[in-house]
Parts: sequence; structure tokens; C-alpha cells
Amino acid sequence: MSMKYKLETTKALGGKRSLGAGIKRFAPLIVPERRPLAVAVAAMLVGSGATLLGPVIIGRAIDTYVRLKDSRGLLLSSVLLLAVYVIGVVASYSQIRTMGGVGRRVLFSLRNELFAKLQDLPLAFFTENKAGDLISRVNNDTDKLNQFVAQALMQFVSSLFLMAGVAVFVLSLNFRLGIAALLPAIGVFAVTKATGAWVKRQNMRSMQTLGGLSAEVQESLHNFKVIVAFNRLEYFQRKFKAANDTNYTASVSAGFANNIFMPMYGFAHNLAMLLVVAYGIILIGATETTAGLLIGFLLYVNSFYGPLRQLATVWSSYQLALAALDRISEVLALESDMQVMAAGPPESSSVLQFRKVHFQYPGGKEVLQDVTLELEKGTVYALVGPTGGGKTTTASLMARLYDPTAGSIFLDGRDIRSVPPAERARKIGVIPQEPFLFTGTVRDNIVYGNEDYANCSSEQLAAVLEKSNLSSLLSRFPEGLETKVASSGNSISLGQKQLIAFMRATLRSPELLILDEATANIDTVTEQLLEEILAKLPPQTTQVIIAHRLNTIDKVDQIFFVNSGAIALAGSMEHALEMLLHEKRAS
Repeated sequence: MSMKYKLETTKALGGKRSLGAGIKRFAPLIVPERRPLAVAVAAMLVGSGATLLGPVIIGRAIDTYVRLKDSRGLLLSSVLLLAVYVIGVVASYSQIRTMGGVGRRVLFSLRNELFAKLQDLPLAFFTENKAGDLISRVNNDTDKLNQFVAQALMQFVSSLFLMAGVAVFVLSLNFRLGIAALLPAIGVFAVTKATGAWVKRQNMRSMQTLGGLSAEVQESLHNFKVIVAFNRLEYFQRKFKAANDTNYTASVSAGFANNIFMPMYGFAHNLAMLLVVAYGIILIGATETTAGLLIGFLLYVNSFYGPLRQLATVWSSYQLALAALDRISEVLALESDMQVMAAGPPESSSVLQFRKVHFQYPGGKEVLQDVTLELEKGTVYALVGPTGGGKTTTASLMARLYDPTAGSIFLDGRDIRSVPPAERARKIGVIPQEPFLFTGTVRDNIVYGNEDYANCSSEQLAAVLEKSNLSSLLSRFPEGLETKVASSGNSISLGQKQLIAFMRATLRSPELLILDEATANIDTVTEQLLEEILAKLPPQTTQVIIAHRLNTIDKVDQIFFVNSGAIALAGSMEHALEMLLHEKRAS
């Protein structure tokens, strides 16, 4: 728990980044697509070459064939110009088609990588960040990158290449007239470079507020039952409206920033046309140029400022993609502090051991302080104490949902950090206080994460449940193993959810079974049935029962009292009750 996982994207909010540095950031995404990119670049070069050749052919035709009234030469020039333009169209189509595939594959790979990273991060990460914002990063931010790679990246490079080619052509044809044509572009580039960081900040703010909006929607829908039950519809409507207003303001600002260049580029284009026409007429009058060359220059001005206008859109897409990449990279750069360390020889024969364990949540007070305890194999333990005393936190540490802030925890005599996740999942079964089910069937949820029975048919699994004394629980579901289950849990009762969690955990025959209020929503008859099933578990299975009702732990072997950062051996049931009553009177 030494690492903080709060996502803030602080690097993305400030600082300028050069065009070259920005392009380098996209390189790792598109390196696996080298061959398609080579095809797209070749098509881009052919298309740009066709665009650059057009004005030369037209200018030569005017000065040579039109002036001399050579219809044959004019026809050949027209055929040549048509062929050049057809080649350009085919090249552009090939480029668009190729980059579309590249974009989809980059999106596919990036989403897989991002989701895999989220699964690799510890529980602390998800307690510090809202699910809606994470969903927005996986869906919306990656899609912004896809749009840039598929639609704008090659257009971006093509525009730069074409503009550079036009600049070379016009300067070589007539240097002074070329300077007049390119002069307005210098001011445009200066303004664009100066405002790039501001545009990116606006886009970053827009995406952050969209993530906040998604979080509000996710929270409202997830807790809709409670909202209706407490008549808080109006309150959550106000919260959503506030988040929506914030996103609206940020989106408008981002839209303004993204579109502010369009009229400026249009003005630069018109100004360049005016300068070329005015200066060109002067040069024609001085017989320093020809009408054909002037017309070719005007076509080159269009070929230069047309891509420049496109760059207004592409540049905003580039800044948006950079902001999205910053948000995605922030997640990908995180490393879990719950790494598997090298295994050493067993240090004890107990199933679980705490040695001077301290724990606190990020930004909170210390929940456990210098706790030392030892759990023996085949023993049934109970954790009791007031609400908020640290019972569920202790169970989470036992299952290694968190690592202690200080101290060590040992499983089967080995530091729990040296136990691979798959082995730890086999050894430790957990029935949480609020069990989560996945959309599917009862069967899917029972065998979830259990490789031993994942490929069993329903008939084979039913036989396994019968042998494990769990078939009586299965009869509580109208369609047995094929009963439909939704992740929201609305299709079945809370008690049935706990029964599924119970079957899922006990079917593994774990060495350590942790029951966190596992019978809180179950009737007395079913609770007695569960106790009978637990009594038939293998004799080496250690049980840890967390309960608020002391009558549910009257048959345990040892009772621990958990409160105020300490875990003390309570001894008898009467002593545990006395400690609990004393704590209530003190509070």
C-alpha cells in the first residue's frame, strides 16, 4: 500500500510538446503496422506527386500549346493531366483504405492492453478512481486515438509533405513570387505553434469532464434502487445536471479551440492569392514571368493552402489524440505494488500468520496497528467487533486484496507475496459481504475461476455438487444450474446471490475459507443447512467467520475481537460479548 493510484493526468495539463516529440509518442502504437504503413506512405507519395505535377502540366500547356494554338499538344496534355489525377485518386483511396485497417487494429490492441493493465492493478486503484472515468478512458479516449490514426495521421503527414513540395516548386519556379505566396503561412505557423498547448489543455479538460459525466451516470444507474427507495431522483438529477453543465462548458471551449484556426487559415489563403495575383501582374508587365506560370502559381497556392486548411481540422484531432494518449498512458504507466516476490523455505506450519502487521487506506487513519496472530489448520475462527472496527479489512489482507503498510503475512509458512495468484486463489476461498455475480447462469458463476470444473457439463457439475453436499442449495433456484443471472443481481434475491458465492467458494475445497457475513441475508433454515455443509468440509480446512450476530459463531474454536487497530483473543463467547458491550458503552 505504499503506492498511490489516483489518476490526475498532471503531466497532460501543462507544458508544451514539439511536433516531433508528439509524433514519437505515437510511434509505439503503429510500429507493429510497419508493412501497411509502408503501403500507405507509398500511396501518399504518389498522390502528393500527382497533385504537384498538375499545375506544371497546366502552366506548360497554357504557355506552349494554348499560346501556339496547338490542339494536338493541348489534347495530349489533357490526357496526361487526366491520367495524373486518376492515379492520384487511386492512390488516395488506397491510402484511406489501408489506414482505416491500421486504425482499427491499433484500437483493438490498445483496448486489450489497457483492459489487461486494469486487471493487473490492485484493488486500491479501483477504490481511488471512479469506474465511469476508467470506462471513458477505455472507450472514448481510445476511440479518439483510432480516429486520428485511421483518418488524420496520414492526412497530417501528407499535408506536410505536399506543402513542403509546393514550397520547393514555387521557390524554384520564381523565388520572389514564391516568397509572396508563402509569406502568410509564416504567420499562421507561428500562431499555431504558440496556441498548441492551449488547444491541448482545452481538449484534455473536455475529456476529463466527459469521464466525470460517465462516472455520474454509472453511479446513478448502479444505485438506482436506493435512489428510488429514498426518493433522491431530484438530487441525482441536479448532480447529473451539474456534471453535464461542466462537460458542456468544457466541450464548447474545446470546440472553439479546435475551430479557431479555420477562419485564420482561410484568411491566409485569400491573402496569399491576392499577393500572388497583384505581384504576378506586376511581373507579367515587366515580362519577368508568363500568364501560364502565374496560373500555375495560383494552382500551387491552392495546393499549399488547401492542405493548410485541412491541417486546421487535423491539428485539432492531433491535439485531441495527444490528450487521449496522455490519459491512456497514465494508466499503462502504473505498476502494481503487489508483485510476486521470490519464494523462500516455509517458516511455520500454520495456515496463515500475521507478523507485526500495520495497515491504512490512502489518506485515512491506520486501521490495524502492530497486529500479530496465527491461524492453525483445521481450526474455526471468528472475528467479532463493532462496525468499522477492521474485520473486513483483516479478511481482505488475509486474501491479499491489499498488502499491509508494514509487517508481513504468511500463507502456509511462506510470505504471501511469494505465492502466485493462481495458487493463492486455490488455497483461499472468500465469501464476501456483498457477493458479485457475472451475467450468465448459476453454473457460469459457480465455476468462475475454477479450472477443475470449468469444462464440466451441467450433468457432471450437478454430480459434483451432490458429492460436495451442495445440491440442496441448488434446489433454491427454479432452473437449477441454468437459472439466468444478471450482473446487477436484480434477477435473483440477495440471499440467492450469497448461496451462489457460497457454492463458488466451497467447491474449491480451499485450505482457508473466509466468510464475511456470509449468512446475513439467509433465512434460519438455510443458515443451518450451510452450517452442516461447512461441518463436512475437509478436516484440514481453516475457517474464518466474520459476524455481527454472536449466535452465528457459537461453535467456533477461537474468537478474536477486532477494534481500534488491535486484534485480541477474546476467549469464550461470554467474554467476546462482554468486550463488545463494553465497546458500545464506551462509544
